[in-house]
Amino acid sequence: MKIALVAGETSGDLLAGLLLDGLKEQWSDLQTFGIGGVRMAQRGFHAWWSSDKLAVRGYVEVLRHYREIVGIRRQLKERLLQDPPAVFIGVDAPDFNLDLARDLRAKGIKTIQFVSPSIWAWRGERIHKIKESVDHVLCIFPFEPALYAKHGISASYVGHPLASVIPLEPNRNAARGALGLAHEDAVVAVLPGSRASEIQYIGETFVQTIKLLMHARPHIKVLLPAVPLLRAQIEIQLSSRLASKQLERVHVLQGQSHLALAACDVSLVASGTATLEAALFKRPMVIAYKMNPISWFLMRKKRYQAWVGLPNILCSDFVVPEFLQGAASPQALSRSVLAWLDRPAACAKVAERFTHLHQELLRDTPYLAAKDIAEVLAR
Repeated sequence: MKIALVAGETSGDLLAGLLLDGLKEQWSDLQTFGIGGVRMAQRGFHAWWSSDKLAVRGYVEVLRHYREIVGIRRQLKERLLQDPPAVFIGVDAPDFNLDLARDLRAKGIKTIQFVSPSIWAWRGERIHKIKESVDHVLCIFPFEPALYAKHGISASYVGHPLASVIPLEPNRNAARGALGLAHEDAVVAVLPGSRASEIQYIGETFVQTIKLLMHARPHIKVLLPAVPLLRAQIEIQLSSRLASKQLERVHVLQGQSHLALAACDVSLVASGTATLEAALFKRPMVIAYKMNPISWFLMRKKRYQAWVGLPNILCSDFVVPEFLQGAASPQALSRSVLAWLDRPAACAKVAERFTHLHQELLRDTPYLAAKDIAEVLAR
């Protein structure tokens, strides 16, 4: 059984890695290849290109890498057409995957999209390209299959993979012990993103926020998980803004975002999959995002909802604060983080709401996804 996959960036690599667990259970002679990352490689995936090549968000940022990305897609398509897989699975990264899936499907290769594009949040016109490009959509949110049914697109809800990985009751004390933190420490997890463009546009703001937090609370400790490729860039930003004594209280981790979220009291998170991870760890958070001003102008016009952060979208409410673009100032972010630290009752209420969300997303995703893929192949 030969299956091609394309996963973009760190979050896609994580989701695809979990999907591969289910595929290996379904097919013992599985061969997988395409574009992926470290977690996929750990499961025997053959990466012809790294998922980091697709870790770009925003119109202007994509334009800068357009030729390289289009070149990779062309080469990948030619390689897959020469030796066709049984199925192509695009994991998130719809701007890359849907065009590729459309071309492969036209040549008779089955195509599946794992993780629906956010057509319910913005760019709803993509529903037509999805219908043209894929045989089936594996949805990770419960309301999505009904949207596809209205357009005659085959889709199924398989739950969110992270909901089965993250425990319903995270062990904060165990996580703190693993990191050498005391039970009584005030701990903030800062997650600035996994793309170079995110570190470029919001990293400096997050570092300045850390400085304000430490000025207000001299004993506060910060956990900052960093993607290995971006660690040096983050450490330069930290050392340029923080005094040596402040730097001693910032623990830059090699990845380990889940350990940081389990250990913290509150998190400061760049909008994206990490916000849902923070919610599944039942942690209050402050969501922020900045991007190239032109990209922001164009993307803002295509939004359908008041919320950007996944926890707020899924709860249909501003459960946690969001600060976007110009509103994401260090002063505003630090005030909101400190407000969570000062309101334990509010934190408990948010944790209860996030527990309900966790239960709603909890399914045996690897098994369900693999079963649905097998059914698509049997049609």
